[in-house]
Amino acid sequence: MSARGLPIRDDLAPDALRRLARREPDRPASGRMFAIASALEGRSRAEAARLAGMERQALRDAVTRYNAEGLAGLHNRPRPPRPGKLDETELRTLSELILGGPDPETDGLSSWTLPELCRVIEARFAKRLHPASLSRVVRQMRFSRQKARQRHPSSDPAAQAAFQKGARQRHRGGEIGPS
Repeated sequence: MSARGLPIRDDLAPDALRRLARREPDRPASGRMFAIASALEGRSRAEAARLAGMERQALRDAVTRYNAEGLAGLHNRPRPPRPGKLDETELRTLSELILGGPDPETDGLSSWTLPELCRVIEARFAKRLHPASLSRVVRQMRFSRQKARQRHPSSDPAAQAAFQKGARQRHRGGEIGPS
């Protein structure tokens, strides 16, 4: 126990605390352990904090958490994730927009690209996203980056199918090269 200031629990000796700090993979927690060990050895709080590379207030906070929770209190607490820029309704609208695809006559596109989607989001939702940020959002929505083969708006699927069938029949019949 320290003679002055906030008392420190003494269930671990300073040398045991230093030994644990040397094996600790979490560097901030290790620094807090070293600072508490120095304070337990009788150094002033200011000197113990300086030796560990922290402020006195940070050492006081670490001592408070160490007294309450033990060694587990010296580790950083997990932070909640940052909220996304788009809310649930906007994400649903974006999903419908992606699945529906662009209209070549109104949008002038045959398929969506991330920069084009960013422009649409800015126009509809008044929110700016970088294409890299939108890429993360789109992946979280379980869309893949693979695009369907582009189709020209005035192409004729029946003519393409007839051409492909005819090529296969000629090849099977032996007209095109040795097999």
